[in-house]
Amino acid sequence: MKSLGSLERATEATLARSARFVHTHPRTLASAVAISLACFGAAAYGIAQTAPDASDLPRRLVTEIVTHDDVPSQLDALAGHELHLHRSELTRAGDGVESLLARMGIADAAAVAFVRRDPIARKLVEGRAGKIVRAAATPSGQLEELTARYAPADSALTATHFERLTIVRADDGSFAAKVELAPLASTIRLGSGTIRSSLFAATDESGIPDAVAVQMAEAFSVDLDFHRELRKGDTFSVVYETLTADGEPITWNQAAGRMLAAEFVNQGQAHSAVWFKDENGRGGYYDLDGRSKRRAFLASPMEFSRVTSGFAMRMHPILKQWRAHKGVDYGAPTGTPVRSVAQGTVSFAGQQNGYGKVVEIEHGNGKSTLYAHLSRIDVRKGQRIDQGDRVGAVGATGWATGPHLHFEFKVRGAQVNPLTMAKSSEAVELGAAARQRFVAVAQQIRGQLDAASTVGATVAE
Repeated sequence: MKSLGSLERATEATLARSARFVHTHPRTLASAVAISLACFGAAAYGIAQTAPDASDLPRRLVTEIVTHDDVPSQLDALAGHELHLHRSELTRAGDGVESLLARMGIADAAAVAFVRRDPIARKLVEGRAGKIVRAAATPSGQLEELTARYAPADSALTATHFERLTIVRADDGSFAAKVELAPLASTIRLGSGTIRSSLFAATDESGIPDAVAVQMAEAFSVDLDFHRELRKGDTFSVVYETLTADGEPITWNQAAGRMLAAEFVNQGQAHSAVWFKDENGRGGYYDLDGRSKRRAFLASPMEFSRVTSGFAMRMHPILKQWRAHKGVDYGAPTGTPVRSVAQGTVSFAGQQNGYGKVVEIEHGNGKSTLYAHLSRIDVRKGQRIDQGDRVGAVGATGWATGPHLHFEFKVRGAQVNPLTMAKSSEAVELGAAARQRFVAVAQQIRGQLDAASTVGATVAE
């Protein structure tokens, strides 16, 4: 124990002397450390210089022969592989079992006989056309399995469900059929296009449903006149909802999908529209800055259609004289619905000389609208109606050379351009709380529209 104490005292004395040296000679110690580091660096540099240059290292070329099966053996393997061919079709009016299966490359007398005699399988060719059919067949044309998807018998379920008919061939060659009711699924799709001749031609080329094209025209109707201001080279991008049956877009209810957002570039000017529900749960379209696309007056008393005569001078088709045409004529088939462009009260509903069957509506502040040449009238004098309510149907009554709607907008009895009035009418604005929610929606939709502009038509994952 005594020797251990002596060692500790000696160690303490050494440390004390070292501390006094560092305190007394700091510069001497720093110089010594610097010299030592310099020596180590020189040694490292010398060693690095003796390493070989990578470009001088020897290189070897390694060649290896890869063998593969000869062509005959590959063909034999393919011949032994069992193929399952799938074909898809839509049923047509007047389709029989044989004609439908023949279009799908199936020649199977046993399958045809089964569909004809089985009451469930017969649904394949019964009822309305447009059923989505997918079939699997053997290389020899024998039916293995067939699935048809179509609208349910109960019309109340058309927007939410579909019926799935399945026909399956068992190992023993017999067939079995069953029908199930299944829910439709909602899918978000993106699309874009360029105007070459018309809006519908462009949306058809991009695979966008007609109902979405109509909604697009309606949403932008106050921004531009699709009948006269559309130009070749105009572009559009659209985000829309579509309903699918087992992943297949349904064909029997095109109106089921809603346009969620769109951007239309007309003559270099961009217009945007986003579907949004306000604090009262009322849905409508707004631009990306939150300004409502809805106005007190609709731009048109009909859904998007062909304008045959604008607000201008024209040759009267019956009197054969140049007269001011103080209204807009919409060419459409007899029976096409006509709607009120704004809230108001029916001031006249009946026959009126050359105008034939006419409805007039007072909207307040000296403003009124007139709907002429109707085939039928669906309102009565004194009735209160809302914007978009049906007032009648297109016809050719009075002095008309064919079925069309003559529409007039009057301010204190003087006819004015309906589109000008629609554009200048006041907009419906969002409340403060709803506007905050809209900002978040607009940010997300902006990215989707940018993605849509790069594709023809695709599904948004």
